Amino acid sequence: MSQPLRLGIAGLGTVGVGVVRIIRKNAALLSARTGREITISAVSARSKSKDRGVPLTSYAWEDDPVALATRDDVDVFVELMGGSDGPAKAATEAALAAGKHVITANKAMLALHGQALAETAEAAGLSLRYEAAVAGGIPVVKALTEGLAANEITRVMGVMNGSCNYILTRMEDSGLNYQDIFAEADGLGYLEADPQLDVGGIDAAHKLAILSSIAFGTRVDFDGIELEGIERISIEDITAAADMGYKIKLLGVAQMTGRGLEQRMQPCLVPATSPLGQLQGGTNMVVLEGTSVEQVVLRGPGAGEGPTASAVMADVCDIARGFALPVFGQPANTLAEAKRATSQLPAPYYLRMGLVDKPGALAKIASVLGDAGVSIDRMRQYGHADTAAPVLIVTHKATRASIDTALEAMEGTGVLASRPVALRIEEL
Repeated sequence: MSQPLRLGIAGLGTVGVGVVRIIRKNAALLSARTGREITISAVSARSKSKDRGVPLTSYAWEDDPVALATRDDVDVFVELMGGSDGPAKAATEAALAAGKHVITANKAMLALHGQALAETAEAAGLSLRYEAAVAGGIPVVKALTEGLAANEITRVMGVMNGSCNYILTRMEDSGLNYQDIFAEADGLGYLEADPQLDVGGIDAAHKLAILSSIAFGTRVDFDGIELEGIERISIEDITAAADMGYKIKLLGVAQMTGRGLEQRMQPCLVPATSPLGQLQGGTNMVVLEGTSVEQVVLRGPGAGEGPTASAVMADVCDIARGFALPVFGQPANTLAEAKRATSQLPAPYYLRMGLVDKPGALAKIASVLGDAGVSIDRMRQYGHADTAAPVLIVTHKATRASIDTALEAMEGTGVLASRPVALRIEEL
């Protein structure tokens, strides 16, 4: 048997501890499957004295992750600290400069600095692996770079933040409003220290940017994502969408169009009977569409100790086997600069508004939509006990620009009792 593969692990939070547990528990299994013993040489974290529930005394300790990344007895630097810059980026760069392979779960760092890191790694003949950075335990990176390598990918779509999916499905189940369920999720520890990373769609957008690069052979372009979180979704939208056969999801979509690369992370309506519509709680789902395979649906836990550590170890096993491939599926220096789409592809839209209860109000709204080139597919008007009449409209396919033109014109009709809500309906 060949020499052991020696790891240096920076970051001993939930995922780092999970990696240690897997290596300690499954040492014989890992060796049998890779033909190589996998060991831990050294670790690094903010506090050495903290009890993490796993024995760490047999490993060398480094206070500085950069020092860990450059140790002579480390073959693979495992970066599990997080953060787009700072110690994580410095240690990753140091590891590559020192000739070490790198495994990371750091989606933010890859979304912002992935191109430069990929070029550095590939120029040195090193692996930079990151299965754990996207969708937790779902092997979506391997699916795109390996299993679907012969396909021209036409669309990547999915629910990539379990916290947001928990909030939206819990709102529907409980009938409670966004603020109440947000507080509940925060109390359960489901949200990041900065909750805006979750509910603002930033965390999920980091993941989408990475998958988009692999799928379409472009440089990672996080800034090119049209980004909108779930903060404005009300219980009224949840119940109204359900009444019309839809569910609301924070949906990431990337597709190459004649207008360029379209990347969106925003709340959308999806059919309630679709796989995405049936997705509950904190689970993630990624839908991959290709010219030969048509559609592949991957579902699984998007976070947590076991699932994310499992994804880290998948990369460890590949390196132990000597398996290597370009960071984003093709050489980094061949990735094209992403040409951002000038507009979104047309789609149906869901519109919700309150109208002043007086004759001709609905006719004015229909006229404004028609003037903007937006036709109505179906409409519902609900009973009410006050002066505002709730109205729901589903349009035929329209551009977002046309929808925005209509919404702006509605403000001047004098019949709105509340500001309209417009959500895209994604066809699956």
